[in-house]
Amino acid sequence: MTDALGWRMKFGVLVPSTNTSVQPEYDAMRPPGVTNHVRGFRIPNALTRTDAEFAQQLENMRATMVDAMDEVLTLEPGHVVLATAAESAGGVAGARLLRERLLAKSEGRVGVTLGADAILAALRRYGGIGRIGLVTPYLPVGDGQAHRFFADSGFAVARVKGLRCGGPVLIAHTPEAAIRDAIVEVDGPDADAVVVVGTNLPMARVAAAAEFWLGKPVVALNTATYWHALRQCGVEDKAQGFGRLLAEF
Repeated sequence: MTDALGWRMKFGVLVPSTNTSVQPEYDAMRPPGVTNHVRGFRIPNALTRTDAEFAQQLENMRATMVDAMDEVLTLEPGHVVLATAAESAGGVAGARLLRERLLAKSEGRVGVTLGADAILAALRRYGGIGRIGLVTPYLPVGDGQAHRFFADSGFAVARVKGLRCGGPVLIAHTPEAAIRDAIVEVDGPDADAVVVVGTNLPMARVAAAAEFWLGKPVVALNTATYWHALRQCGVEDKAQGFGRLLAEF
């Protein structure tokens, strides 16, 4: 029998235990008949005031995210979404390895969407994007990793703005005005699009507004990841209020 509420798709969503933005943003984008079932993989809510502390937090995430697949599989999802950024996966090569490890855990029973794959799919779906402005919630070491990920994926990065949030929970405390100002800072005539990474940044609503007043793609990681998961699963519903990605593609 099919799940009574998730009769079209039942997503198992893996997030860091400190994340408070993914669930409300995914639920806001959820089409009828699709359900989101969030499971956190434990990381400490440790301060990240230095590059070394940030690097340790990434290691904490990598150590627990694959094992969390065992828990999410118990709800028998139709598809699993790993709601983390490429830096957490270890860049292009790390994302490939992580995808293989998650698929191996499921023994081929379900597909997997990674944020790293989704953000690239979104940029390519818009088309005509070669150079981006990039906003992150990170310290310089994280900014560098994000820059390398996009460069290795064939996108030039015009400018990077790291918001230097002081810890994983604090990322979700970032005011929308601060995100707006960061988008303006990295934009310019040499940027075909603006990308904002960090799944705990409350970004979906801001990105949609920014896309309108900049007149170019502004891609939020949570929006891109949920869009990609839906489309991978054959759910083609369009939604207004989250930018062109969900409204048009």
